[in-house]
Amino acid sequence: MDARHLRYFLAVVDHGGFHRAAEALSVGQPTLTQAVAALERELHTALFHHVGADVVLTEAGRALVGPAREVGHGLELARASVEAVEGLRAGRVEIVATPSQAVSPLAGTIARFCAVHPGVRVVVRAAFTADEVIATVGSGATELGLLATARPIHATGLDLHPVARQRFVLLTAPESTLAGPVRPDQLRGCRLIAGPPGTAMRSVVDGLARHGAEVAAECEHREAMLPLVLGGVGMAVLPDSWRELAERAGARVVELEPPAYLDIAYVSRTGAVTAAARAFLEQATLAHHRPAPVDAC
Repeated sequence: MDARHLRYFLAVVDHGGFHRAAEALSVGQPTLTQAVAALERELHTALFHHVGADVVLTEAGRALVGPAREVGHGLELARASVEAVEGLRAGRVEIVATPSQAVSPLAGTIARFCAVHPGVRVVVRAAFTADEVIATVGSGATELGLLATARPIHATGLDLHPVARQRFVLLTAPESTLAGPVRPDQLRGCRLIAGPPGTAMRSVVDGLARHGAEVAAECEHREAMLPLVLGGVGMAVLPDSWRELAERAGARVVELEPPAYLDIAYVSRTGAVTAAARAFLEQATLAHHRPAPVDAC
């Protein structure tokens, strides 16, 4: 069975269609279609149902996803064994990260890693919640994940690599007279910009709302929150990693009391880390003080 055909099959699964998969792989769509068709002929079964412009996995297709990912991991580990002998001069590391952590600590780690290993490409994908990160890494869609959570992480089959702890802060407009630390009762009647449900940031906002603050806007795009604050829509709760960027833009940053924290950790599949990913984790964990332990099972 051709490993390239399996990789193309997984690209269609992960990107939700042939067109987006072809763009991600930088190949022509006919090439991708022919590869999947060849795989279907070899297996004597259809792997996708075509529903209009969309594709849906058949039962056989769903059954192939796990084994196909295992083949991919096996090839990566084989490549890693060679890299360990020859030195890390080429390769690729794919990471899925939640938005704030892509600002910090991920950006700094990528800069240090690329300085040491300029031939290795780093690819960053987005996820909104820690659960999404865990699911993406667990499925094999990416090799590493970077997540933040205010609760213990339960991730069977995954290894956790804690790197930092961040405190939540309140971003306010430049003309604000609030002085920190600010208690929840001091925000009664104030307008807040909230992130998506299910995030630790949203749980802090919901707690402030229970004390009388008003949710004026809900925004899934975290990078839009600072412009909304500067535009006078309301205040935003974000991790302290946004402090430098917010202050440079002119916003005021106020600490909350009592404090709320995020534990930051990388996650990888147990026993399935390539030499490139291992080198990336070394850069990440050496550069930060170890936070309070994060539970895992």
